[in-house]
Amino acid sequence: MFENEPPARRAALLSREYVHSKNREGWLGLYAQDGIIEDPIGVSPIDPAGQGHRGPAAREAFWDNFIAPSRINVDILESYAAGNEVANHAIITTTIDAGNGKALQQKVHGVFTYHVNEEGKLLALRGYWEVDDPRNTMIEIDIDEDASVA
Repeated sequence: MFENEPPARRAALLSREYVHSKNREGWLGLYAQDGIIEDPIGVSPIDPAGQGHRGPAAREAFWDNFIAPSRINVDILESYAAGNEVANHAIITTTIDAGNGKALQQKVHGVFTYHVNEEGKLLALRGYWEVDDPRNTMIEIDIDEDASVA
């Protein structure tokens, strides 16, 4: 899948595909042993130390805590590949079931970079977005009771 894309863009597109399809093992398998996730970069509510999520155990926890319980849609608006990296201007919509026909939803507007090694494994996924930007605020929404969020 995506074999004709530059290596970093291929990794980014596979990452999106695995998140959309809830393929935990496929997503975790995209990373090099010492790969890091910084989304967002720096101190944030999900990374109070601002050191990122490095190594297999940290990436597994990132999936289990932030991806698995949510419905996530990654809408890539523009993509720029160069060497072993790609920068994607994207909107990532995350929806989390809050019960009683309600959900929490966040639309993150940002630039997401993917850096791969020579084998095409992710060394870094970095999210450039501002936690305090009002566009990125989590809001409560009504959901269809028959719809699954996760």
